[in-house]
Amino acid sequence: MIKKIIMMGFLCLLSTSVYSQRKSLSLNLQPKNDTEVSPIVKEKVDEYAKKIDAIIQEEKKLMEAELLTLQSKNLDKIEFDKQKSIIADRFSEKIDARIEGLGFDLDSVIQKQVRYSLLNSDVTSNEELKVKLMKKFRPTKTLEGYFSYGIMNLTNSKADNDLDKNLGYAGNFEFGLKLNYQFGRTSPWGLISGIGFSWRTLNIDNNMFFMKDINANPVLAHYDKGLSKSKLRTGYIMVPLGIQYNFSKIKNAGMDVQYRDYNKGFKVGANVYGGVKMSTNNIIKGEGISDRDRSNYQVSPFIYGGQFTVSYNDFSIFVKKDFGNFFKNGNFENDKALIFGVGLWW
Repeated sequence: MIKKIIMMGFLCLLSTSVYSQRKSLSLNLQPKNDTEVSPIVKEKVDEYAKKIDAIIQEEKKLMEAELLTLQSKNLDKIEFDKQKSIIADRFSEKIDARIEGLGFDLDSVIQKQVRYSLLNSDVTSNEELKVKLMKKFRPTKTLEGYFSYGIMNLTNSKADNDLDKNLGYAGNFEFGLKLNYQFGRTSPWGLISGIGFSWRTLNIDNNMFFMKDINANPVLAHYDKGLSKSKLRTGYIMVPLGIQYNFSKIKNAGMDVQYRDYNKGFKVGANVYGGVKMSTNNIIKGEGISDRDRSNYQVSPFIYGGQFTVSYNDFSIFVKKDFGNFFKNGNFENDKALIFGVGLWW
């Protein structure tokens, strides 16, 4: 009886329009929360359920007939309940035997549903299954959104200049699209590229602010009153190009199909990058002053450098270093951006 109850419970689950499961299956694919029932599985289960119902209804009528005969014998209650229990057990065993005689292959049905859940289609042969698996577990080629934020320093190999002495907090905010291109189904190596938008902000302390001298070169000047905000913000369009190594283990999808989940696990990457300036904005606010100037402050129109990144799943930490000066034409000479930051992909 317990076996029959378990079987009927399984049938009730499969017969619903949506079958919910959270199992780690043999193909090592992340399962879905809501999985549709395979049409083939549903047809077989419905057919089997109808046959079981027919058996139960037939035996139920026969059992009711015997119980009517038993009632006609006018037995006392104790004897009647005893005979009734014997009849019920006999018909229960008969129902179990007839259901078992239907030859329903539960393992086969479960296997079909598992394949459908993983591949979203019914497969009828091992050859077809392997083709589906090869298609399902192709090398990773994804384009993901990302954003990052980093603390920026201006390194200088010579003596500090006015900017170095008065530079407060500096930061770099960036967002865009990242391309991951795995070189092979099981390869740990891949290409990284994409496009992003970066805003680099220099916050100036000590009541200093950016202005231009008579030659239109940027210099720092002192404001006689208090300044609540003094910053120079420059935006760039950025393009990285590099490689990444993924340390995750190779997984077995079955049918001799192996793959590496390239977007997951521990990764290291190295790349170069280049950027083209969009605009510069000099922002000054304080006592008696509020100004935004988008003119040319001799910030480098092109930037280029290198980056090293350590990632785990969708989170990363990185360090990037410009190879060129932050300003052009010898302004604030030898100041190059060095950025330490964190990033997130989605």
